[in-house]
Amino acid sequence: MPSSIDVTVAAVIEHDNKFLIVEETVGGKRVFNQPAGHLEKDETLEAAVIREVMEETGYHFVPHSLLGIFSWRGGSRNYLRITFSGDAEPPREARSLDDGIIATHWLTQPELAARAAMLRSPMVLACIKCYEEGIHYPLNAICELLPDIGNVANIA
Repeated sequence: MPSSIDVTVAAVIEHDNKFLIVEETVGGKRVFNQPAGHLEKDETLEAAVIREVMEETGYHFVPHSLLGIFSWRGGSRNYLRITFSGDAEPPREARSLDDGIIATHWLTQPELAARAAMLRSPMVLACIKCYEEGIHYPLNAICELLPDIGNVANIA
């Protein structure tokens, strides 16, 4: 049983019934995923997802809602994915993307489903299903208590 949980963030970005998808190499295997990545130390969830979208696609992401919190066990690891939905502005100039990124694509849900064997995890289609079902929570549903909040004993 894993002793830790990998906390990740992801973005579901839709335009004209197509979703922004990253094609990447992970462990020598070509996979498709939403722009996503790990939460870094002292980073808010919202800042993390904005950073990950920029690093993996070059797009500037503006989160509008919390789509959901997804839990998945992949191999010997547990993942907790906090997924946002929102809009993204395309890059104004070419920029280098994270190592391992092959390309970005705009794909429909059926096009992604046809690549089911190549998805990074089952969370990819699960997130899109929730998005298409209209599941959206306000961003203020996330309460983050970062280290600079002061003396915890004084918080009621």
